[in-house]
Amino acid sequence: MKNAVWLIVGIVTGFVVAHQVNKSHAGHEFFAELDGRIREFTDSVSDAYNRREAELRTRDEN
Repeated sequence: MKNAVWLIVGIVTGFVVAHQVNKSHAGHEFFAELDGRIREFTDSVSDAYNRREAELRTRDEN
């Protein structure tokens, strides 16, 4: 139970710090760049998954 409390405290602290950093111009640019990279990564994973799924469906139909 003690570990769960520390986990929650850490998460809340992280959000508060991120919110404060995002208020500055440099922090806002950092988070915008980070968001772009994360979106690019997730889009790449999604595209690869969909291509592989289509390959498997095509193979199963033959």
